[in-house]
Amino acid sequence: MAFIIRRREALLGGTAAAALAFARSANGQGIPTAAAEAPKLMPENGASLRVLRPARFVEPDEVIFRANTEKFTKATGIPVKVDFVGWEDLRQQGAVSANTGAGPDIILGWAEDPHVYSDKVVELSDIAEYLGKKYGGWQFLAEKYGKKARTNNWIGLPFGGSTGPIIYRKSAVKEAGFDAIPNDHAGFLKLAQALKKNNKPAGFALGNAVGDANGFANWLIWSHGGYGIDEDGKVAINSKETLAALNYLKELYPTFVSGTLSWNDVSNNRAFAANELFLTANGVSLYFALKNDPATKAIADDTDHAPLMSGVIGKQPQSALVLNAMLFKHSKAQNAAKAYLTFMMEAEQYDAWLTGCLGYWAHPLKAYNESKVWTSDPKIAVYKDGMNNQFWSGYKGPITQAAGTVTAEYIMVQMFASVASGQATPEDAATLPLPLRASVAPLPMLVAPV
Repeated sequence: MAFIIRRREALLGGTAAAALAFARSANGQGIPTAAAEAPKLMPENGASLRVLRPARFVEPDEVIFRANTEKFTKATGIPVKVDFVGWEDLRQQGAVSANTGAGPDIILGWAEDPHVYSDKVVELSDIAEYLGKKYGGWQFLAEKYGKKARTNNWIGLPFGGSTGPIIYRKSAVKEAGFDAIPNDHAGFLKLAQALKKNNKPAGFALGNAVGDANGFANWLIWSHGGYGIDEDGKVAINSKETLAALNYLKELYPTFVSGTLSWNDVSNNRAFAANELFLTANGVSLYFALKNDPATKAIADDTDHAPLMSGVIGKQPQSALVLNAMLFKHSKAQNAAKAYLTFMMEAEQYDAWLTGCLGYWAHPLKAYNESKVWTSDPKIAVYKDGMNNQFWSGYKGPITQAAGTVTAEYIMVQMFASVASGQATPEDAATLPLPLRASVAPLPMLVAPV
């Protein structure tokens, strides 16, 4: 779901500057607001903050985030140090911070992370309720991931979500005999088979990819009407729907470009940009990179997006990789940290970030539906409602520590990979994910020492 261009650094700098200029021109204009009284947050004497978040995958993500942080420091006098780490490393660093009671004040972690450390984080209901009232309310996934299960207590503050709809080369799909991406399993399989026959294959991550692989595994399950956990939190993975999804992958996988079993989140982006891959699922970062590099502009012109195939359920079976901020109890500057989080979500800052990133982190607050970014390029329209999808990690159950474990340890991904690699039959694979079955006992990496 992510793409870093590692060449033409000068060009990238220019791209970032242009994105920043475009973003600042938006400056929150046109974002509707309602009267709301901000919580009174008196910063602690001598307050300073450390923030940890995932590395950028579109350059303006980091550039504008840092610029907004500098604005906060200039306005308040509070120094803020922001560190960026690799996607696969973020959870482990979060675990160390939570378990030791030291480290960053704020971590912009992944979706379930505040629920993993619910006893280690500060409640954020005061600032979440203020922002919701001012900006038209929170979208579905923001409330789902922000609030502790079955309560109205906010333990995380979702900054946005990166979704992975279908991205494809229009000419390749047309050459395969299709005018659009089919919305049923049989039709999608026929498309993938035709692409393979034309040496213009599809491919989806089946390695330990935080966003792409978990998203693909969930899509397979959900589009067949299945789910891992029921409404009561009980494991429901061993079902006829799961078996149907595994059998479907057994047919679909031979159409993939080689190497998908070891793909991380950047692999499909590189393959697509290199004319090796012609259909995949990805965030807007891939298209952003393609259209802003003259060397790949022709590929961008031939690229479009489509919703994920819904299969048997009649709606798009997709969640979002949510960027979810948590404030740790060990912070000595909790008021300052809340003030910083609030500042970063206000329209003057947030809309600049959203717009400059071309909607890469789709907005969690409903007022940002009116952001100029969503009319800036019709090819990204499919990302606009990313935070309003009705699926989530651990669907249909509550978001808990166990749901975070399943995602972080790639339990569902490995179940599908075992079938794709021939190491297990679909029947055997449906019974393999023992950590999921023991979901009340999360894996050690995510659990604070007792």
